Amino acid sequence: MPAYHSSFVNTNENIGNMAFLTFKTNFRGPVTNFNPEFQLDIIDEALYFFRANVFFRTYEIKSEADRVLIYITLYITECLKKLQKCATLDQAVCEMYSLAVQKFDIPGDPGFPLNSVYAKPNNPAEADAMRQYLQQIRQETGYRLVEKVFEDGKPSKWWLCFAKKKFMDKSLSGPGQ
Repeated sequence: MPAYHSSFVNTNENIGNMAFLTFKTNFRGPVTNFNPEFQLDIIDEALYFFRANVFFRTYEIKSEADRVLIYITLYITECLKKLQKCATLDQAVCEMYSLAVQKFDIPGDPGFPLNSVYAKPNNPAEADAMRQYLQQIRQETGYRLVEKVFEDGKPSKWWLCFAKKKFMDKSLSGPGQ
């Protein structure tokens, strides 16, 4: 059975070789407008396909949007690792916010796990735009994931059981974290 791919294949803008996709968000950043004709956005898609895609060791990239899907899937795994330690919704929201805004590597940085798949930004302005875009994705993904994991007020074991899985045998955090 093949992995699920993004349905957002027709993108006009790219940052590096990642698609610059709009999504619903309340966080500040480069994404400000979401096309209301779409019911789902890239983050909804990543959350929906996460539990199926996380089992794949390889992933064929069919569009620039798949690179965004890969990043979000890896980030969801990092979020689940943090959420395992949270007992309350308020604690989870704080953990997700701090994880989203902490310093993180972008494609081209030595600590980024998938430099072979992502193109390095061409200049410092593009690198800054990519960092802001990824930070906004991280904030929105963490917020939506908390809503799913703490849907009934306590942590869902059906989400947290995926915290130890490694999509493509990679992790956004360094070894031992």
